[in-house]
Amino acid sequence: MSRFPYESRFELHRTLPEAGTEKEVVLAELAAMSAAENPTWEGGQCSGTMYCGDHDHYDFLNQAFAHFSYVNSLQRDMCPSSTKFEAEVIAMTLDLLGAAAVTDTTPAGLVTSGGSGSIAHAVLAYREHHPTPGRPNIIKPETAHPAFAKAGHLFGVEMRIAPVDPVTTLVDLDWVKDHIDENTVALIGSACNYGYGTIDPIGELGALALERGIGLHVDGCLGGFILPFGRELGYDIAPFDFSVPGVTSISADTHKYGYALKGTSVLCFADKALRNDQYFYLTDWSGGKYCSPGMDGSRSAGLLAATWAAMVHLGRSGYRRYAEQIFATSAAMQAAVRSHPSLRIMGKPSFLFSFTSDEYDVYLVNDFLRTRGWRMNGQQYPNAIHMAVTRPQTQAGVAEKWSVDLAEAVTYALAHQGEGAKSGAIYGGVVGGMSEEADIFIKAVMADMMDQQSSIPA
Repeated sequence: MSRFPYESRFELHRTLPEAGTEKEVVLAELAAMSAAENPTWEGGQCSGTMYCGDHDHYDFLNQAFAHFSYVNSLQRDMCPSSTKFEAEVIAMTLDLLGAAAVTDTTPAGLVTSGGSGSIAHAVLAYREHHPTPGRPNIIKPETAHPAFAKAGHLFGVEMRIAPVDPVTTLVDLDWVKDHIDENTVALIGSACNYGYGTIDPIGELGALALERGIGLHVDGCLGGFILPFGRELGYDIAPFDFSVPGVTSISADTHKYGYALKGTSVLCFADKALRNDQYFYLTDWSGGKYCSPGMDGSRSAGLLAATWAAMVHLGRSGYRRYAEQIFATSAAMQAAVRSHPSLRIMGKPSFLFSFTSDEYDVYLVNDFLRTRGWRMNGQQYPNAIHMAVTRPQTQAGVAEKWSVDLAEAVTYALAHQGEGAKSGAIYGGVVGGMSEEADIFIKAVMADMMDQQSSIPA
């Protein structure tokens, strides 16, 4: 790419064109850009991001979306089908996550715009449902998703960051217990966390939540649509859903291992009252009475239709089949990591795994893997690399290529011990730990990156 994507290939639009461009020309440009970008993930060497990777499935979802792409799901009198889609998506997700075990309250749900949306709505629900004498707080493991911190910032909820065990990567339960006070409205556990693919002790967190009379949100945005099938397949995955006493809400992203289009997630509640407390109403507006179940107003009914279509089409057997392939592939890729004494798997991972090295900068491994076409996700404190195994990795030959390329990468890293890794400047932590000066500098770099992603250079 040049300094601005495709500027040397296609017309650059700084102003709205006076004369419209022919449909065929527009579609040809879109097709060319798609064709140029798809190979970055189609071969299965990209961690996470593309969870399905099946163009036939995408074509099917696009057809479902097209029937309702222009419909506003806010207007249910004009599009009653949205109620069918949304209610059934919620019901199927509740069923998958063990809502049948809830007998004393009425389980309910909410379809949101994604994982961050589900997390934000959960934080808002707990703030509204549990009035506190002071500023409300929620206790989350350090490994829990940054969206919790974002939601806390937006809604005035303090996020207390619980440390995790450096070996298991799981939350320190004693720390959590010691930091609950009269203003604590909920605890957080991940199933699984994004960084390490490990699952917090949900049973113990649930018992603690019950003891203190507060909520427990399980962030299953990543694992919600695959871990249940891993359990069915016999993998050692502890219960994490509504079958666990004390679990009061769970987020699960349909746009990840639910194999729907980007932009949908389901937030499930054990008690409808908790969900309803974050409903918004304005009854005296001059424009009429207004209410909304979540922060979004207008939404394309196409996303609801496509999500419903994905779930109904695949069914439990389809999800189970894909989960079996993903877990088996992840096991093979993890075995390749464990075959190298200089590498160490972080904790007890599931389908997603992370590894580091105690002998050299693990980003030396990443440097070499990049030359072989692998796009890994980097971590810091400690420096580590993770691979979120998705359907593209289950293609024939990908796990074998991983084994070969990783072996060469380890040889490279051993030969360059003590040298600085090129990719460490992008992904690695600050030597000696974060400082105020480093924080300011990194934020400035990130701000510049985001600025560039939304503007045309002069």
